[in-house]
Amino acid sequence: MAEPILIGVNLDGVLEHDGLPLPTPAERFRRVAAAGAFDYIEKNPVRGEDLSPYFALVDRHALPIRVIGGIWCAGRDEAHVAEIVAAGARFGSTVLNCQLHARHADGHLLSDREVADFYLRAYALGEPVDCLPSLEVHVDMWSEDFMRVARVAQLVEQAGAPFRITLDHSHLLFKIGNRAELDASGLRESADGGHALLDPASPAAIYADWIARGWVRHAHARSVTPNNPENRWMRRADGSPGRGIQYPFVAPAPGAYHGEWRADALDTWKTALRQLLRTQAHARPPLLAQISCEFIPFPDYGGGARYSIFDNNVACAHWLRDTWHALAARTGT
Repeated sequence: MAEPILIGVNLDGVLEHDGLPLPTPAERFRRVAAAGAFDYIEKNPVRGEDLSPYFALVDRHALPIRVIGGIWCAGRDEAHVAEIVAAGARFGSTVLNCQLHARHADGHLLSDREVADFYLRAYALGEPVDCLPSLEVHVDMWSEDFMRVARVAQLVEQAGAPFRITLDHSHLLFKIGNRAELDASGLRESADGGHALLDPASPAAIYADWIARGWVRHAHARSVTPNNPENRWMRRADGSPGRGIQYPFVAPAPGAYHGEWRADALDTWKTALRQLLRTQAHARPPLLAQISCEFIPFPDYGGGARYSIFDNNVACAHWLRDTWHALAARTGT
């Protein structure tokens, strides 16, 4: 039997929806523990947040903060990165999930070298305490230009460090068939609507190469559908609709979601996740130790919706675990 894979949840997704008062950290931990579906917590501490209450919550519920991270800007947030690595060391976190903005604090677009240097500094901080960085492939970040990932990997590996990324398929699959979103990733000339590079049915899917190269060391699970509808129920800071990077995993009640819902619309995302899990089931040694469910309530995701975000995380966790067990059993090892 293949090594077990751990299933976690982002603490931001432990709520019904954003139309209700936010639950306290204690209530969030209680709900995660009561669900019985998760092995760990993923948390992005905000600047200046008092983390001291979380140590007691971790102990009380036997729910480690295995993944810790943040959304950072080069030239501004290096000290905060160091603070979060130190917090991760105290929590026993093994993954430092890094979202890195495309632009430096002074406004210029980061070069591949600057991204690699940011990663290498984080690796130098995290390696001694076993809290290793993982650069998330994410919209609005340097990695929304998906072709840059391999170039940055080459620079990191030339420096003698392993390259580690977080794969969230939703940030790629929702762009299929959407000209504006393809353009945002530098894929304007994609004549097939992005299918060759982004569809799991394609042998040339770019993330399949990342997985094969052993770069994917952490993953997020949040379902989408190709050409996912914009979130017209919540606006981004610039006034535009949310980019639509979340499609309910569970059928929403009438009026709880801003678009039509069909179960078969999940098929592309499920295929991509099965491929990731199948690769992991055969990997020796295993490279991907955990996946965090990440249905969340912000403008690009489930903001303004009235379905239960936490119920979607729980259902997704059960599906991931059932799928994993079925695939692992077939390996015969």
